[in-house]
Amino acid sequence: MRVGFVANEVGIGLWRNLSMTVSVVLVTAVSLTFFGAGLLFQRQVDLLKDYWYDRVQVSMFLCGAESDAASCATGAATDQQKQTIEADLGGPELAPYVEQWFYESQQEAYDRFTEQFADSAIVENVTVEQLPESYRIRLTDPSQTDVVVAYFAGRAGVEEVDDQRDLLDGLFRFLDGARWTAWFIAGFLLLASVLLVWTTIRLAAFNRRRETGIMRLVGASKFFIQLPFMLEGIVAACLGAVIATVLLLTGERLLVRGYLAERVRVADYVGPADVFAIAPWMFAVGIVLAAVASLLSLQRYLKV
Repeated sequence: MRVGFVANEVGIGLWRNLSMTVSVVLVTAVSLTFFGAGLLFQRQVDLLKDYWYDRVQVSMFLCGAESDAASCATGAATDQQKQTIEADLGGPELAPYVEQWFYESQQEAYDRFTEQFADSAIVENVTVEQLPESYRIRLTDPSQTDVVVAYFAGRAGVEEVDDQRDLLDGLFRFLDGARWTAWFIAGFLLLASVLLVWTTIRLAAFNRRRETGIMRLVGASKFFIQLPFMLEGIVAACLGAVIATVLLLTGERLLVRGYLAERVRVADYVGPADVFAIAPWMFAVGIVLAAVASLLSLQRYLKV
């Protein structure tokens, strides 16, 4: 009997304040969409890090005849210097850090360059002698590139040691900024949805103040009086979470799989499973905020 009464009160409350309920649902949907987008950004950044950091290399460029670096004062790298470098790369001191390495001659560098820029006029102005010899070093732990860089930097015959992780860190800082922006917007919109729930519940409580007063006088508990109002806010929040989930699934389908994955096939991307994985968090956030807003807005109407 009490369950039926509560359900009836929830239905009446939602219908009486239909326009406000729709507003709560829409604002909650938008705010939870941004919140979910922030979580998906985090997941995407993690996937990109796993993908790219596993492919991070340290590039060691050797001195050429025209190199002007301090370590190239004696001219182009000699065979003896190359042998020393290769011995160190395969030696026990760097064994915990270096997974594999390979040497690239000037001709191989030129062939790779002409292949990459085959459609550019710049190829006509580059000769084999202008491109340096190099060693490409793949690490066991990509986070420890600084160890290898410090080991070879400034050595005679080595013009430059390039850490590719520096370029990736800039990309990931940008992605992290986008994620925090999404969460910042979500925070403002969640605050707006809390205020809307607050206003809606206060309006509903004001319209039913006689009923709540009578219920208090006949001994109804505060929780029993609050429950229909709380459920109104929770129902609206859940509907908003459902819409937010649908919007994220649509965005993932159109923007990620339908656009990025077809044009930029260089990494793993978030998928429907990731959206469904964060959906419970969106429901939880929406329910908690709606419940708290409802409880706080009813305090003045629970006094006899």
